[in-house]
Amino acid sequence: MSSASANGPELAAWLAARGLLPLQIRPLPGDVGPRRYYRLELAGGATALLAVYPADLVATCRRFLATTELLAAAGVRVPAVVAHACDRGWTVVEDLGVTTLYDLAGRPWNELVPFYRSAVEAIDRIAALPPAAVAELSPPLDAALLRRELAQTWDELLAPRGLTGEPALAAALARALDALCADLAAPPPVPCHRDLMARNLVPLADAAVGVLDHQDLRLGPPLYDLASLLNDSLFPPPEVEAAILAGVLGGEEDLWRYRRAAAQRTLKAAGTFAAFARRGSDRHLGLIPPTLARASAQLSALPETAELGRELARLWRPVTEPIC
Repeated sequence: MSSASANGPELAAWLAARGLLPLQIRPLPGDVGPRRYYRLELAGGATALLAVYPADLVATCRRFLATTELLAAAGVRVPAVVAHACDRGWTVVEDLGVTTLYDLAGRPWNELVPFYRSAVEAIDRIAALPPAAVAELSPPLDAALLRRELAQTWDELLAPRGLTGEPALAAALARALDALCADLAAPPPVPCHRDLMARNLVPLADAAVGVLDHQDLRLGPPLYDLASLLNDSLFPPPEVEAAILAGVLGGEEDLWRYRRAAAQRTLKAAGTFAAFARRGSDRHLGLIPPTLARASAQLSALPETAELGRELARLWRPVTEPIC
């Protein structure tokens, strides 16, 4: 059987040996990538999720098991592992549901804020993980990696669409982004989920949240996960953002660190969406305009990039204004 398939006698036998007898196996949509996901519909109405990894992602599968164990021990609600065989590319995990926090877009924000506060509690628990244990899992989100992420955005989105402006503005933007990444990486790093945002959070009972897609757990900039939560895919209005930040940040320098992380994160995300489209998946293209608008707003709010952010907002207005 192909490792990219959920059909075949070998997998069926492996599932049956573990008491898993799916009545139906439904493929789930995913971003561009080699992993494939399926919902197993079991007898009695129960469900579980199957992840199928290609042979070259065995290490990713094993890292997922390690991060699941770390996070669950820290009190972060993650899907429990039901069965696994990473050498064969299979894991079965608890199904927390089909709805993510992103799917609640359009609901009143007073209904969503409790879930965001639960996500902030999860961020605190993640940041308190033993740094040495996290450092063993993946390379850090350091200045070099932060710069590589923005280089993708430059190459996949900004330059091809003329969003870097005239040469002088482009040079100023390049210098500012280089300095931004250096500033972000300057404080001692802390454990980060690295992709903690609305599409990776499942709303649960009592306003709790389940945390998905955590295999990239690593050391990274303080406040990076918070910036990701508030600036990727689902964008809280200013008053909601300010209220959440008021309960988390310790002062003005923390606010600047948050804004730098948010600027980097939004630019990185916009580039990722553009890269997905180039590789054949365009379902996130509609998020590029509001994400770029969020990036220019965060740059405009920083003392060192205020004027640059305003120039970018003017330059990007034809792209962002019709949607935002």
